[in-house]
Formats: sequence, structure tokens, C-alpha cells
Amino acid sequence: MDIQLNITESAEEYLAGLLEKQPTPGMSVRMFVTQPGTKYAETCLAYCKPGEEKDDDEVVQMSKLLVHLERNSLPYLDEAEVDYAQDRMGGQLTIKAPNAKMPKVNQNSPLSDQVNYILYTEINPGLASHGGEVTLEELTDESVAVLKFGGGCQGCSAVDLTLKDGVEKTLLERLPQLKGVRDVTDHTVTENAYYQ
Repeated sequence: MDIQLNITESAEEYLAGLLEKQPTPGMSVRMFVTQPGTKYAETCLAYCKPGEEKDDDEVVQMSKLLVHLERNSLPYLDEAEVDYAQDRMGGQLTIKAPNAKMPKVNQNSPLSDQVNYILYTEINPGLASHGGEVTLEELTDESVAVLKFGGGCQGCSAVDLTLKDGVEKTLLERLPQLKGVRDVTDHTVTENAYYQ
């Protein structure tokens, strides 16, 4: 397997216990991402009955569990962690997949992928605290990133500061091949604005 995936011991124990309770013997777990590479991506675990495996699945044999990873989901499952935390109410299984919405990129990736990666992993988590987000609308032939703000950022009175000192500064520092950043948001729409 050429990705890093961590299924903790407590998660393995919990999942193995669930499989033991199933009426079909020989069941395993299947892990995949729906709508990978988009902001709607969801990382899923599902029961996998014998015969439901796919030929191109990546198979991970653990001590108490067999896990099938969907081939198309592999880049999005890199650095994912599945954990189970016991608490007074029973417990909770959590899946963290930082690359589900956007796979990791490097300097050889297309510039638009690099811009999107920084937006999704570094900039949008900060904007989310104000209910906002920013997306890449297009990358011009002159290597200018055309951005659109949404949610609490649209119509926000602090958006110029956010754009200049936050988004633009970060993108231009991290991506020297980027020549500029332009905002095409209609900021006259203010009903969701964080600051009015």
C-alpha cells in the first residue's frame, strides 16, 4: 500500500466486534470516499460481504480485520485515521481523512490543484469560523487566480483585509509561479455577511 492509513487498535477491536455480530461469515470492511476531491467528499466504512470485493481493491490484512480500500479512493485516503474512543455513553468511531476533499499535491501538480489544495487545507478552515469560504473560479492564462468568496465572507466589510492580508499573501508566498489574485464575488449581497 503506497498510502499512510492508520486504523487504531481500539478501532480495529470495535470493527472486528461489529463483524462478529453479522449473520454472514467471512465479512470484511470496505473503506471509500464518495465525491472525492470535492467539498462534499465523505469518507465511508461499510460492511463487505464475501463476493462484494472488487478485483482492484487494495487489501489491508490486520490482526483481527480485513480492510478493502477502493482503488479510486486511495489518494484521498492518504493520511486517514480511523479511531474508536470509549466514553460513558458507549463510544464513538471517528474517521479523519484530511485529503478526502482534495488529494495531496506537489510542485509538479497543475497550478490550479496547488491553489485549491492551499484554499481547502489552510485558508478555508480559518474562514469557516466566520461561516465563510473561498473557491477558485478559474486560473487565467496569465496565472492569476480568480477567486469567489461565499457564506459569511460574501458582502463582509472585512473581505478586502481577508483577501489582501490573508488569502492573497498566503497564495503568493506559497506559489511563486502565481502572478496575482482577483476577487469576482458580488459583495453587494450582504445577508450572510459576518461583518456588515
